[in-house]
Amino acid sequence: MDAEATRVTGVPAGSLMECAGRSAAEVASTLYPHGRVVGVIGSGNNGGDALVMLRTLAAWGRRVTAVLVAARDEAEDAGKLLHGWPVERVTDRDLAGGWELLLGKAGVIADGILGTGVVGPPRARQAEAIRRVNASAAPVLALDVPSGISADTGDVPGEAVRADATVAFGGPKLGTLLYPGREYAGRIVAVEIGFPPWEPRSFGRVITPAWVSARLPRREPDTHKNAVGRVAVVAGGAAMGGAALLVARAAFRAGAGYLRICTHGANREFVLKNLPEAVVTDWDDRQATREALRASDAVALGPGLGVDEVGTSVLTRAADALPPGLPAIADADALNLAAAGRVDLAALARTNPMLLTPHAGEAARLLGVDANEIKRDRPGAVRELATRFGCAVLLKGAPSLVLAPGESLLVDATDSSGLAVAGMGDTLTGTAAALVAASLPPVRAAAAALHLTGRAADLADRGYGVIPSDVAELLPRAFAEIRGDRERPTGFQPPAAGVVLDVPASRRSILAELS
Repeated sequence: MDAEATRVTGVPAGSLMECAGRSAAEVASTLYPHGRVVGVIGSGNNGGDALVMLRTLAAWGRRVTAVLVAARDEAEDAGKLLHGWPVERVTDRDLAGGWELLLGKAGVIADGILGTGVVGPPRARQAEAIRRVNASAAPVLALDVPSGISADTGDVPGEAVRADATVAFGGPKLGTLLYPGREYAGRIVAVEIGFPPWEPRSFGRVITPAWVSARLPRREPDTHKNAVGRVAVVAGGAAMGGAALLVARAAFRAGAGYLRICTHGANREFVLKNLPEAVVTDWDDRQATREALRASDAVALGPGLGVDEVGTSVLTRAADALPPGLPAIADADALNLAAAGRVDLAALARTNPMLLTPHAGEAARLLGVDANEIKRDRPGAVRELATRFGCAVLLKGAPSLVLAPGESLLVDATDSSGLAVAGMGDTLTGTAAALVAASLPPVRAAAAALHLTGRAADLADRGYGVIPSDVAELLPRAFAEIRGDRERPTGFQPPAAGVVLDVPASRRSILAELS
Protein backbone atom coordinates (compact mmCIF):
# COMPACT_ATOMS: atom_id res chain seq x y z
CA MET A 1 0.00 0.00 0.00
CA ASP A 2 2.83 2.36 0.86
CA ALA A 3 4.60 1.73 -2.43
CA GLU A 4 1.40 1.94 -4.47
CA ALA A 5 0.43 5.21 -2.83
CA THR A 6 3.81 6.71 -3.74
CA ARG A 7 4.54 5.21 -7.18
CA VAL A 8 1.07 4.76 -8.66
CA THR A 9 -1.20 7.31 -6.99
CA GLY A 10 1.46 9.99 -6.58
CA VAL A 11 1.14 10.55 -2.84
CA PRO A 12 4.48 11.98 -1.65
CA ALA A 13 6.29 9.62 0.72
CA GLY A 14 6.85 12.52 3.10
CA SER A 15 3.11 13.15 3.20
CA LEU A 16 2.43 9.60 4.40
CA MET A 17 5.07 9.97 7.10
CA GLU A 18 3.64 13.29 8.22
CA CYS A 19 0.11 11.85 8.40
CA ALA A 20 1.30 8.76 10.26
CA GLY A 21 3.28 10.76 12.82
CA ARG A 22 0.54 13.30 13.43
CA SER A 23 -2.10 10.57 13.76
CA ALA A 24 0.11 8.74 16.25
CA ALA A 25 0.46 12.00 18.19
CA GLU A 26 -3.34 12.31 18.36
CA VAL A 27 -3.72 8.78 19.68
CA ALA A 28 -0.91 9.28 22.21
CA SER A 29 -2.48 12.52 23.45
CA THR A 30 -5.86 10.88 23.89
CA LEU A 31 -4.79 7.59 25.48
CA TYR A 32 -1.82 8.94 27.47
CA PRO A 33 -2.38 12.69 28.02
CA HIS A 34 0.08 13.24 30.87
CA GLY A 35 3.83 13.14 31.35
CA ARG A 36 6.88 13.12 29.14
CA VAL A 37 6.79 11.17 25.88
CA VAL A 38 9.98 9.20 25.31
CA GLY A 39 10.39 7.87 21.78
CA VAL A 40 12.79 4.97 21.29
CA ILE A 41 13.63 5.34 17.63
CA GLY A 42 15.35 3.14 15.10
CA SER A 43 16.28 3.79 11.48
CA GLY A 44 13.97 3.71 8.47
CA ASN A 45 10.40 4.87 8.00
CA ASN A 46 9.16 3.59 11.36
CA GLY A 47 11.73 5.76 13.12
CA GLY A 48 10.75 8.67 10.89
CA ASP A 49 7.10 8.26 11.86
CA ALA A 50 8.12 8.36 15.53
CA LEU A 51 10.16 11.54 15.05
CA VAL A 52 7.24 13.29 13.37
CA MET A 53 5.08 12.18 16.29
CA LEU A 54 7.51 13.67 18.82
CA ARG A 55 7.86 16.90 16.86
CA THR A 56 4.07 17.25 16.69
CA LEU A 57 3.68 16.64 20.40
CA ALA A 58 6.43 19.18 21.11
CA ALA A 59 4.55 21.71 18.99
CA TRP A 60 1.46 21.02 21.09
CA GLY A 61 3.44 21.79 24.24
CA ARG A 62 4.28 18.26 25.38
CA ARG A 63 7.68 17.39 26.84
CA VAL A 64 9.39 14.88 24.58
CA THR A 65 12.71 13.04 24.29
CA ALA A 66 14.03 10.96 21.40
CA VAL A 67 16.35 8.03 22.12
CA LEU A 68 18.03 7.22 18.80
CA VAL A 69 18.91 3.57 18.28
CA ALA A 70 20.64 4.03 14.94
CA ALA A 71 23.96 4.60 13.23
CA ARG A 72 25.57 8.01 13.87
CA ASP A 73 24.86 9.39 10.38
CA GLU A 74 21.20 8.35 10.67
CA ALA A 75 21.01 9.99 14.08
CA GLU A 76 22.38 13.20 12.56
CA ASP A 77 19.79 13.02 9.76
CA ALA A 78 16.97 12.81 12.32
CA GLY A 79 16.99 16.58 12.71
CA LYS A 80 15.63 17.01 9.18
CA LEU A 81 12.23 15.72 10.34
CA LEU A 82 12.03 18.00 13.37
CA HIS A 83 11.56 21.27 11.42
CA GLY A 84 13.45 23.29 13.99
CA TRP A 85 11.44 22.19 17.02
CA PRO A 86 13.63 21.68 20.09
CA VAL A 87 13.22 17.93 20.57
CA GLU A 88 15.76 16.59 23.02
CA ARG A 89 17.84 13.87 21.34
CA VAL A 90 20.18 11.31 22.86
CA THR A 91 21.53 8.05 21.52
CA ASP A 92 21.15 4.74 23.29
CA ARG A 93 24.93 4.57 23.63
CA ASP A 94 25.07 8.00 25.24
CA LEU A 95 22.50 6.85 27.80
CA ALA A 96 24.53 3.84 28.91
CA GLY A 97 23.25 3.27 32.46
CA GLY A 98 20.79 6.16 32.30
CA TRP A 99 17.95 4.21 30.67
CA GLU A 100 16.11 3.60 33.93
CA LEU A 101 16.28 7.27 34.94
CA LEU A 102 14.93 8.52 31.59
CA LEU A 103 12.21 5.91 31.12
CA GLY A 104 11.22 6.30 34.75
CA LYS A 105 10.17 9.87 33.94
CA ALA A 106 8.01 8.86 30.98
CA GLY A 107 4.25 9.17 30.88
CA VAL A 108 4.36 6.96 27.80
CA ILE A 109 7.06 5.31 25.71
CA ALA A 110 6.66 5.40 21.92
CA ASP A 111 8.11 2.31 20.25
CA GLY A 112 9.59 3.25 16.88
CA ILE A 113 12.53 0.83 16.92
CA LEU A 114 11.56 -1.63 14.16
CA GLY A 115 8.84 -1.56 11.52
CA THR A 116 6.89 -3.95 9.32
CA GLY A 117 9.73 -4.93 6.99
CA VAL A 118 11.94 -6.64 9.55
CA VAL A 119 12.52 -10.38 9.14
CA GLY A 120 14.07 -12.52 11.86
CA PRO A 121 15.13 -11.60 15.39
CA PRO A 122 16.31 -8.06 16.21
CA ARG A 123 20.04 -7.38 16.14
CA ALA A 124 21.86 -6.95 19.44
CA ARG A 125 21.52 -3.17 19.66
CA GLN A 126 17.79 -3.15 18.92
CA ALA A 127 17.22 -6.16 21.19
CA GLU A 128 18.84 -4.31 24.09
CA ALA A 129 16.60 -1.28 23.51
CA ILE A 130 13.56 -3.58 23.46
CA ARG A 131 14.58 -5.12 26.78
CA ARG A 132 14.96 -1.64 28.28
CA VAL A 133 11.48 -0.65 27.10
CA ASN A 134 9.91 -3.83 28.48
CA ALA A 135 11.63 -3.35 31.83
CA SER A 136 10.04 0.08 32.30
CA ALA A 137 6.82 0.58 34.24
CA ALA A 138 5.58 3.20 31.78
CA PRO A 139 2.86 2.32 29.24
CA VAL A 140 4.08 1.63 25.72
CA LEU A 141 2.52 2.80 22.45
CA ALA A 142 3.89 0.88 19.46
CA LEU A 143 3.90 2.48 16.02
CA ASP A 144 2.39 0.20 13.35
CA VAL A 145 3.65 -3.03 14.98
CA PRO A 146 5.42 -3.79 18.26
CA SER A 147 9.12 -4.01 17.44
CA GLY A 148 10.31 -7.58 17.03
CA ILE A 149 7.11 -9.31 15.87
CA SER A 150 6.50 -10.42 12.30
CA ALA A 151 3.95 -8.12 10.68
CA ASP A 152 2.88 -10.98 8.39
CA THR A 153 2.62 -13.99 10.70
CA GLY A 154 2.69 -12.80 14.30
CA ASP A 155 5.83 -14.85 14.99
CA VAL A 156 8.16 -13.59 17.72
CA PRO A 157 11.63 -14.90 16.78
CA GLY A 158 13.50 -12.96 19.45
CA GLU A 159 13.06 -9.96 21.74
CA ALA A 160 9.81 -8.06 21.13
CA VAL A 161 8.15 -5.00 22.65
CA ARG A 162 5.11 -5.70 24.81
CA ALA A 163 2.87 -2.77 24.00
CA ASP A 164 -0.18 -1.51 25.84
CA ALA A 165 -1.52 -0.13 22.57
CA THR A 166 -0.52 -0.17 18.91
CA VAL A 167 -1.40 2.60 16.48
CA ALA A 168 -1.65 0.95 13.05
CA PHE A 169 -1.22 3.03 9.92
CA GLY A 170 -3.99 2.41 7.39
CA GLY A 171 -5.07 -0.87 8.99
CA PRO A 172 -3.86 -3.42 11.52
CA LYS A 173 -1.13 -5.73 10.27
CA LEU A 174 -2.13 -9.39 10.26
CA GLY A 175 0.72 -10.26 12.61
CA THR A 176 -0.86 -8.11 15.34
CA LEU A 177 -4.10 -10.09 15.04
CA LEU A 178 -2.53 -13.57 15.05
CA TYR A 179 -0.92 -15.19 18.07
CA PRO A 180 1.59 -14.88 19.54
CA GLY A 181 1.96 -11.36 18.10
CA ARG A 182 -1.54 -10.49 19.31
CA GLU A 183 -0.35 -10.81 22.91
CA TYR A 184 2.25 -8.10 22.27
CA ALA A 185 0.03 -5.55 20.49
CA GLY A 186 -2.44 -4.63 23.24
CA ARG A 187 -5.24 -2.37 22.09
CA ILE A 188 -5.06 -1.75 18.33
CA VAL A 189 -6.07 1.65 17.01
CA ALA A 190 -5.94 1.98 13.22
CA VAL A 191 -5.76 5.42 11.66
CA GLU A 192 -6.19 6.74 8.13
CA ILE A 193 -2.99 8.31 6.76
CA GLY A 194 -3.73 8.99 3.10
CA PHE A 195 -3.51 5.61 1.38
CA PRO A 196 -5.53 5.21 -1.84
CA PRO A 197 -8.68 3.01 -1.69
CA TRP A 198 -8.01 -0.54 -0.57
CA GLU A 199 -8.65 -3.43 -2.95
CA PRO A 200 -10.89 -5.55 -0.67
CA ARG A 201 -9.76 -8.97 -1.86
CA SER A 202 -6.09 -8.16 -1.47
CA PHE A 203 -6.34 -7.73 2.30
CA GLY A 204 -8.17 -9.18 5.26
CA ARG A 205 -10.80 -7.48 7.37
CA VAL A 206 -11.42 -7.42 11.10
CA ILE A 207 -14.91 -8.49 12.17
CA THR A 208 -16.00 -5.38 14.07
CA PRO A 209 -19.40 -4.54 15.61
CA ALA A 210 -19.99 -2.10 12.75
CA TRP A 211 -19.23 -4.81 10.15
CA VAL A 212 -21.73 -7.18 11.77
CA SER A 213 -24.35 -4.48 12.33
CA ALA A 214 -24.31 -3.46 8.68
CA ARG A 215 -24.95 -7.05 7.56
CA LEU A 216 -27.53 -8.41 9.98
CA PRO A 217 -30.82 -9.04 8.17
CA ARG A 218 -33.75 -6.86 9.17
CA ARG A 219 -37.17 -8.23 10.11
CA GLU A 220 -40.31 -6.73 8.69
CA PRO A 221 -42.99 -5.86 11.26
CA ASP A 222 -45.54 -8.21 9.65
CA THR A 223 -43.26 -11.23 9.27
CA HIS A 224 -43.97 -14.79 10.46
CA LYS A 225 -42.12 -17.91 11.63
CA ASN A 226 -41.61 -19.39 8.18
CA ALA A 227 -40.24 -16.14 6.76
CA VAL A 228 -37.49 -15.41 9.32
CA GLY A 229 -35.56 -18.64 8.86
CA ARG A 230 -36.30 -22.36 9.18
CA VAL A 231 -33.44 -24.51 10.46
CA ALA A 232 -32.98 -28.27 10.37
CA VAL A 233 -30.46 -29.92 12.71
CA VAL A 234 -29.11 -33.40 11.97
CA ALA A 235 -27.15 -34.21 15.12
CA GLY A 236 -26.95 -36.26 18.27
CA GLY A 237 -26.15 -39.95 18.49
CA ALA A 238 -27.56 -42.23 21.18
CA ALA A 239 -25.43 -40.73 23.96
CA MET A 240 -25.04 -37.27 22.43
CA GLY A 241 -28.47 -35.67 22.64
CA GLY A 242 -26.86 -32.63 24.26
CA ALA A 243 -25.08 -31.76 21.02
CA ALA A 244 -28.37 -31.56 19.13
CA LEU A 245 -29.89 -29.53 21.95
CA LEU A 246 -27.04 -27.01 22.04
CA VAL A 247 -27.19 -26.42 18.28
CA ALA A 248 -30.97 -26.04 18.34
CA ARG A 249 -31.11 -23.76 21.37
CA ALA A 250 -28.52 -21.41 19.87
CA ALA A 251 -30.39 -21.35 16.55
CA PHE A 252 -33.59 -20.35 18.30
CA ARG A 253 -31.84 -17.67 20.37
CA ALA A 254 -30.21 -16.36 17.17
CA GLY A 255 -33.63 -15.79 15.63
CA ALA A 256 -34.69 -18.99 13.85
CA GLY A 257 -38.45 -19.01 13.40
CA TYR A 258 -38.93 -22.75 13.00
CA LEU A 259 -36.62 -25.55 14.04
CA ARG A 260 -36.65 -29.26 13.22
CA ILE A 261 -34.26 -31.69 14.92
CA CYS A 262 -33.44 -35.02 13.30
CA THR A 263 -31.71 -37.08 15.99
CA HIS A 264 -31.40 -40.57 17.43
CA GLY A 265 -34.75 -41.85 18.69
CA ALA A 266 -33.33 -42.24 22.20
CA ASN A 267 -32.92 -38.45 22.41
CA ARG A 268 -36.50 -37.49 21.61
CA GLU A 269 -37.83 -37.22 25.18
CA PHE A 270 -34.69 -35.46 26.45
CA VAL A 271 -34.70 -32.85 23.67
CA LEU A 272 -38.44 -32.13 23.89
CA LYS A 273 -38.23 -31.79 27.66
CA ASN A 274 -35.50 -29.17 27.36
CA LEU A 275 -36.67 -27.47 24.15
CA PRO A 276 -40.41 -28.00 23.62
CA GLU A 277 -40.44 -25.34 20.89
CA ALA A 278 -38.62 -27.67 18.47
CA VAL A 279 -40.07 -30.36 16.22
CA VAL A 280 -38.16 -33.60 16.85
CA THR A 281 -38.01 -36.57 14.48
CA ASP A 282 -36.19 -39.91 14.63
CA TRP A 283 -33.42 -39.88 12.04
CA ASP A 284 -34.26 -43.47 11.18
CA ASP A 285 -37.54 -42.16 9.76
CA ARG A 286 -36.14 -41.38 6.33
CA GLN A 287 -39.31 -39.78 5.00
CA ALA A 288 -39.59 -37.45 8.00
CA THR A 289 -35.91 -36.46 7.66
CA ARG A 290 -36.34 -35.79 3.94
CA GLU A 291 -39.41 -33.63 4.59
CA ALA A 292 -37.63 -31.74 7.38
CA LEU A 293 -34.77 -30.87 5.05
CA ARG A 294 -37.06 -29.83 2.21
CA ALA A 295 -39.03 -27.56 4.54
CA SER A 296 -35.93 -25.73 5.85
CA ASP A 297 -33.80 -22.79 4.77
CA ALA A 298 -30.55 -24.11 6.25
CA VAL A 299 -29.31 -27.34 7.80
CA ALA A 300 -26.67 -27.98 10.47
CA LEU A 301 -24.93 -31.33 10.06
CA GLY A 302 -22.62 -33.26 12.31
CA PRO A 303 -22.48 -32.45 16.03
CA GLY A 304 -22.57 -35.67 18.03
CA LEU A 305 -23.29 -37.92 15.03
CA GLY A 306 -20.50 -40.35 15.81
CA VAL A 307 -17.99 -41.71 13.32
CA ASP A 308 -19.25 -45.30 13.29
CA GLU A 309 -21.46 -46.94 10.70
CA VAL A 310 -24.59 -45.33 12.18
CA GLY A 311 -23.13 -41.83 11.89
CA THR A 312 -21.90 -42.56 8.38
CA SER A 313 -25.33 -43.82 7.30
CA VAL A 314 -27.18 -40.84 8.79
CA LEU A 315 -24.86 -38.27 7.22
CA THR A 316 -24.89 -39.99 3.82
CA ARG A 317 -28.69 -40.13 3.79
CA ALA A 318 -28.94 -36.49 4.83
CA ALA A 319 -26.48 -35.39 2.16
CA ASP A 320 -28.37 -37.35 -0.50
CA ALA A 321 -31.68 -35.84 0.64
CA LEU A 322 -30.49 -32.21 0.60
CA PRO A 323 -32.42 -30.25 -2.03
CA PRO A 324 -30.02 -28.48 -4.42
CA GLY A 325 -29.37 -24.95 -3.21
CA LEU A 326 -30.16 -25.64 0.46
CA PRO A 327 -27.27 -24.17 2.50
CA ALA A 328 -25.53 -26.56 4.90
CA ILE A 329 -23.21 -26.01 7.87
CA ALA A 330 -20.90 -28.99 8.43
CA ASP A 331 -19.32 -29.32 11.86
CA ALA A 332 -17.75 -31.88 14.18
CA ASP A 333 -18.38 -35.47 13.04
CA ALA A 334 -19.52 -34.36 9.59
CA LEU A 335 -15.95 -33.09 9.16
CA ASN A 336 -14.41 -36.19 10.69
CA LEU A 337 -16.41 -38.46 8.39
CA ALA A 338 -15.39 -36.33 5.41
CA ALA A 339 -11.74 -36.62 6.46
CA ALA A 340 -12.17 -40.41 6.60
CA GLY A 341 -13.53 -40.41 3.05
CA ARG A 342 -17.05 -41.50 4.02
CA VAL A 343 -18.80 -38.43 2.62
CA ASP A 344 -17.71 -36.00 -0.12
CA LEU A 345 -18.29 -32.47 1.15
CA ALA A 346 -16.52 -30.94 -1.86
CA ALA A 347 -19.07 -32.60 -4.16
CA LEU A 348 -21.90 -31.41 -1.95
CA ALA A 349 -20.51 -27.85 -2.08
CA ARG A 350 -20.90 -27.89 -5.86
CA THR A 351 -24.69 -28.08 -5.51
CA ASN A 352 -25.31 -26.49 -2.11
CA PRO A 353 -23.81 -23.42 -0.41
CA MET A 354 -21.61 -24.80 2.37
CA LEU A 355 -19.87 -23.66 5.53
CA LEU A 356 -17.24 -25.85 7.20
CA THR A 357 -16.39 -25.04 10.84
CA PRO A 358 -13.27 -27.04 11.81
CA HIS A 359 -10.92 -26.50 14.72
CA ALA A 360 -7.21 -27.13 14.16
CA GLY A 361 -7.44 -30.90 14.72
CA GLU A 362 -10.34 -31.31 12.29
CA ALA A 363 -8.64 -29.04 9.76
CA ALA A 364 -5.50 -31.17 9.99
CA ARG A 365 -7.49 -34.34 9.31
CA LEU A 366 -9.29 -32.74 6.37
CA LEU A 367 -5.98 -31.65 4.82
CA GLY A 368 -4.02 -34.75 5.82
CA VAL A 369 -1.36 -32.84 7.78
CA ASP A 370 -0.20 -32.54 11.37
CA ALA A 371 -2.19 -30.18 13.62
CA ASN A 372 0.99 -28.22 14.39
CA GLU A 373 1.26 -27.38 10.70
CA ILE A 374 -2.21 -25.82 10.86
CA LYS A 375 -1.23 -23.77 13.89
CA ARG A 376 1.98 -22.53 12.26
CA ASP A 377 0.12 -21.03 9.29
CA ARG A 378 -3.55 -20.63 10.08
CA PRO A 379 -4.27 -18.15 7.24
CA GLY A 380 -2.66 -20.58 4.81
CA ALA A 381 -4.70 -23.45 6.23
CA VAL A 382 -8.03 -21.67 5.88
CA ARG A 383 -7.14 -20.68 2.32
CA GLU A 384 -6.26 -24.28 1.44
CA LEU A 385 -9.51 -25.57 2.95
CA ALA A 386 -11.63 -23.00 1.13
CA THR A 387 -9.91 -23.84 -2.16
CA ARG A 388 -9.99 -27.60 -1.75
CA PHE A 389 -13.65 -27.79 -0.72
CA GLY A 390 -14.87 -24.85 -2.78
CA CYS A 391 -16.87 -23.26 0.03
CA ALA A 392 -16.77 -20.95 3.05
CA VAL A 393 -14.62 -22.09 5.97
CA LEU A 394 -14.56 -20.96 9.59
CA LEU A 395 -11.28 -22.09 11.16
CA LYS A 396 -11.78 -21.91 14.91
CA GLY A 397 -8.85 -20.91 17.10
CA ALA A 398 -6.87 -17.91 18.27
CA PRO A 399 -8.21 -15.90 16.56
CA SER A 400 -10.87 -17.59 14.44
CA LEU A 401 -10.61 -16.96 10.70
CA VAL A 402 -13.30 -16.99 8.01
CA LEU A 403 -12.76 -17.24 4.27
CA ALA A 404 -14.71 -18.05 1.13
CA PRO A 405 -13.09 -18.63 -2.28
CA GLY A 406 -12.32 -15.34 -4.01
CA GLU A 407 -13.14 -13.21 -0.95
CA SER A 408 -11.07 -11.39 1.67
CA LEU A 409 -9.97 -13.04 4.90
CA LEU A 410 -12.15 -12.15 7.92
CA VAL A 411 -10.46 -12.09 11.34
CA ASP A 412 -12.36 -12.37 14.62
CA ALA A 413 -11.61 -9.76 17.29
CA THR A 414 -13.58 -11.26 20.22
CA ASP A 415 -11.33 -14.24 20.98
CA SER A 416 -11.31 -15.40 24.59
CA SER A 417 -9.95 -18.51 26.26
CA GLY A 418 -13.24 -18.61 28.18
CA LEU A 419 -14.75 -20.05 25.00
CA ALA A 420 -12.55 -23.16 25.28
CA VAL A 421 -15.42 -25.28 26.60
CA ALA A 422 -16.97 -28.47 25.26
CA GLY A 423 -20.09 -27.67 23.25
CA MET A 424 -19.17 -24.08 22.40
CA GLY A 425 -18.65 -25.12 18.79
CA ASP A 426 -22.21 -26.50 18.71
CA THR A 427 -23.53 -23.12 19.88
CA LEU A 428 -21.51 -21.39 17.16
CA THR A 429 -22.90 -23.79 14.54
CA GLY A 430 -26.49 -23.15 15.62
CA THR A 431 -25.99 -19.40 15.53
CA ALA A 432 -24.48 -19.54 12.05
CA ALA A 433 -27.29 -21.82 10.84
CA ALA A 434 -29.94 -19.33 12.01
CA LEU A 435 -28.18 -16.47 10.22
CA VAL A 436 -27.83 -18.49 7.01
CA ALA A 437 -31.53 -19.41 7.22
CA ALA A 438 -32.30 -15.69 7.59
CA SER A 439 -30.63 -15.10 4.18
CA LEU A 440 -27.01 -14.28 5.04
CA PRO A 441 -24.40 -15.92 2.76
CA PRO A 442 -22.46 -18.60 4.69
CA VAL A 443 -19.22 -16.58 4.90
CA ARG A 444 -21.00 -13.57 6.39
CA ALA A 445 -23.12 -15.71 8.68
CA ALA A 446 -19.98 -17.39 10.01
CA ALA A 447 -18.28 -14.07 10.74
CA ALA A 448 -21.38 -12.58 12.37
CA ALA A 449 -21.89 -15.74 14.46
CA LEU A 450 -18.30 -15.53 15.70
CA HIS A 451 -18.76 -11.96 16.85
CA LEU A 452 -22.19 -12.51 18.42
CA THR A 453 -21.23 -15.64 20.37
CA GLY A 454 -18.02 -13.96 21.53
CA ARG A 455 -19.93 -10.92 22.68
CA ALA A 456 -22.54 -13.08 24.42
CA ALA A 457 -19.71 -14.77 26.32
CA ASP A 458 -18.47 -11.33 27.39
CA LEU A 459 -21.95 -10.38 28.56
CA ALA A 460 -22.14 -13.55 30.66
CA ASP A 461 -19.18 -12.14 32.63
CA ARG A 462 -18.24 -15.55 34.03
CA GLY A 463 -14.65 -15.75 32.84
CA TYR A 464 -13.49 -19.34 32.54
CA GLY A 465 -16.83 -20.43 34.08
CA VAL A 466 -18.90 -19.54 31.01
CA ILE A 467 -20.68 -22.51 29.38
CA PRO A 468 -22.45 -22.83 26.01
CA SER A 469 -25.91 -22.48 27.58
CA ASP A 470 -24.87 -19.10 29.02
CA VAL A 471 -23.84 -17.96 25.56
CA ALA A 472 -27.10 -19.10 23.96
CA GLU A 473 -29.19 -17.35 26.59
CA LEU A 474 -27.34 -14.07 26.08
CA LEU A 475 -27.39 -14.10 22.29
CA PRO A 476 -30.56 -11.92 22.21
CA ARG A 477 -28.73 -9.23 24.20
CA ALA A 478 -25.75 -9.44 21.85
CA PHE A 479 -28.09 -9.06 18.86
CA ALA A 480 -29.86 -6.10 20.47
CA GLU A 481 -26.54 -4.41 21.21
CA ILE A 482 -25.33 -4.87 17.63
CA ARG A 483 -28.57 -3.62 16.13
CA GLY A 484 -28.20 -0.55 18.33
CA ASP A 485 -24.81 0.07 16.67
CA ARG A 486 -26.39 0.78 13.27
CA GLU A 487 -26.15 4.52 13.85
CA ARG A 488 -22.50 4.41 15.03
CA PRO A 489 -20.21 4.00 12.04
CA THR A 490 -17.20 2.61 13.92
CA GLY A 491 -18.93 0.38 16.46
CA PHE A 492 -16.55 1.73 19.14
CA GLN A 493 -16.26 5.26 20.43
CA PRO A 494 -13.14 6.53 18.62
CA PRO A 495 -10.31 7.59 20.94
CA ALA A 496 -9.19 10.35 18.56
CA ALA A 497 -10.13 12.10 15.35
CA GLY A 498 -9.29 10.14 12.22
CA VAL A 499 -9.57 6.72 13.86
CA VAL A 500 -11.12 4.19 11.52
CA LEU A 501 -10.87 1.03 13.62
CA ASP A 502 -10.45 0.25 17.30
CA VAL A 503 -9.86 -3.33 18.42
CA PRO A 504 -9.83 -3.79 22.21
CA ALA A 505 -6.88 -5.41 23.90
CA SER A 506 -6.86 -9.20 23.85
CA ARG A 507 -8.49 -10.81 26.86
CA ARG A 508 -6.72 -14.14 26.40
CA SER A 509 -4.27 -15.34 29.01
CA ILE A 510 -3.84 -18.89 27.72
CA LEU A 511 -3.65 -20.13 24.14
CA ALA A 512 -6.59 -22.51 23.92
CA GLU A 513 -8.73 -23.33 20.92
CA LEU A 514 -12.48 -23.27 20.60
CA SER A 515 -13.67 -26.81 21.19
